[in-house]
Amino acid sequence: MPTKSTRLLALFAGVLFLAASLAAQSKPPSPQLDAVFDLHLQLGKPTDIGSVGPAGMRRIVPVAGGTLEGPGIPGGGALKGKIQPGADYQIIRTDGVTELDAHYVVRLETGDLIYINNRGMRHGPADVLARLNAGERIDQSKIYFRSIISIETAAKSLDWMNKSIFVCIGERQPNEAVIHVYRLN
Repeated sequence: MPTKSTRLLALFAGVLFLAASLAAQSKPPSPQLDAVFDLHLQLGKPTDIGSVGPAGMRRIVPVAGGTLEGPGIPGGGALKGKIQPGADYQIIRTDGVTELDAHYVVRLETGDLIYINNRGMRHGPADVLARLNAGERIDQSKIYFRSIISIETAAKSLDWMNKSIFVCIGERQPNEAVIHVYRLN
């Protein structure tokens, strides 16, 4: 006949086994990224507002237009559209990092509208950034350009965009920014 301490030990071991089993079952899978679309933003001439205090220098870069194109989400339809005029409200910090805060609307070929807010940062070696600002093409591997976007749309077929997190890798060319957009699934 088992003793009281043996029964308690067996009960404790059972509780530990059950807790470990539940913990292993409740852990979500590691996140993956799905390529959703690319944005090709045509950029206008920037306006430098000047130093706005300790934050750095304010620069406003017009988004003159551009295109959106990509596969959409797995199992969904492809996406294609035109970027409407907007702007990127930047802060260029004293350490050389550019904080990005771009706002624009995309009209898809279906007529649906999506509002995009793209927030992120770009930085790299001073000499590379100077060449970019002088209008030269640069080696994109020398630049760190990452962002997140949030999307708002009233289109029922695109409601998944309202409920998703998007991360981006950007390329900055003299008159264009290319943003590769991925959905965190």
